[in-house]
Amino acid sequence: MSGHNKWSTIKHKKGAADAKRGKVFTKLIKEITVAAKLGGGDPDGNPRLRTAIDKAKAENMPKDNVERAIKKGVGGLEGVNYEETTYEGYGPGGTAVLVEVMTDNRNRTVSDVRSTFSKCNGNMGEAGCVSWLFDKKGLLVYGKEVDFDKLFEASIEAGADDVTDEDEQYEVLTDPSAFNEVRKALEAAGFIPLSAEITMIPQTMVKLEGKQAENMLKLMDRLEDNDDVQNVYANFDISAEEMEKMM
Repeated sequence: MSGHNKWSTIKHKKGAADAKRGKVFTKLIKEITVAAKLGGGDPDGNPRLRTAIDKAKAENMPKDNVERAIKKGVGGLEGVNYEETTYEGYGPGGTAVLVEVMTDNRNRTVSDVRSTFSKCNGNMGEAGCVSWLFDKKGLLVYGKEVDFDKLFEASIEAGADDVTDEDEQYEVLTDPSAFNEVRKALEAAGFIPLSAEITMIPQTMVKLEGKQAENMLKLMDRLEDNDDVQNVYANFDISAEEMEKMM
């Protein structure tokens, strides 16, 4: 499991995710609106929109909020022009960090992101400096109540790349182009994912402890707290026990 996934799981358990639900809603509404603008308002024909809607449902976003965001996207962004880009950099201990943003003011956002890196003993790098350390994959997550052997068989038949048994969940990895087909096939077979997304999986991990681990978690938290930041990916490996002490 990537460090980011492990970290997110612990935050959710401790209630940190609920405390920031307002910011989560803001990011999801922005993603739904842009997805609808680019690919139309029908989630069946717009994989990006469907994924965004599913994330919104997982966060218990009211249906009216989702519908308004779709209508706003289909009808135009009312003068707001969001730009999508990715910043790359290095965190404590030489960790690789990818920051996906959606902003209406690139100068503001790049300044904020660069400042956050610096305050947490990291630094922004040039485009391409760490992206080669990540693979873009479709990720489907299932609870341990699922029969692993049946999930594995159904996933491979559907075209998944791999199925892994993690500490507290099963993860199905797919090529991004096959993500929606695999997901639909597994849902038809009765396997409903806890989460489903296109994500960036690190090829190698960097183990962090002590002060470096503490600064890494601060960096992740502060980047995700930025309204313009949609996703943050990093290749840190911090033990669950140490993370819990720092949260």
